[in-house]
Amino acid sequence: MNFQFYLEKLNESEEFKAFVKEMKTAYLCSGYFSIDKEEGGKDNKQSIDFYVPATKRFFSFSLNDEMKKSEIESFGKDFVPEEISVKTDFDFEEIDKLIVEKMEEEKISNKVQKIIYSLQQKDKKPFLLGTIFISGLGLIKIVIDLKSKKFTLFEKKSLFDMFKIMKK
Repeated sequence: MNFQFYLEKLNESEEFKAFVKEMKTAYLCSGYFSIDKEEGGKDNKQSIDFYVPATKRFFSFSLNDEMKKSEIESFGKDFVPEEISVKTDFDFEEIDKLIVEKMEEEKISNKVQKIIYSLQQKDKKPFLLGTIFISGLGLIKIVIDLKSKKFTLFEKKSLFDMFKIMKK
């Protein structure tokens, strides 16, 4: 599955067509993808978010069982997200392979249970922020530059590490 598939699904929706007609200055600003690796995808979720500069409002389109638009809370009156090109594309299976290869390289043998991605843009570069939940109460934090398909962050954490931080 690739990102363009979700954009096409969104563009076919009557609710999105009405939104674009009404909010002419809206642009793509982020995406959220939750991929369940244990339950055969039963708990997968996707949403694509848009920012409307004219009104300084954010809207999210859930692409789950039924298309649903909702307004999301602003991140502060001065926050303006960067526009992500609607031509941005990446394949989730390709990203999965990059993660598996990096896990092998780092000698991480835990099983991937769930992956949460956030598509963002910073300094005119699209990237994926990710949290990968792995067996053994662990997680891996990643950032992937989508242009180069390279990791800019790959960090394994344990749930117990977070408890230590909270105690301090």
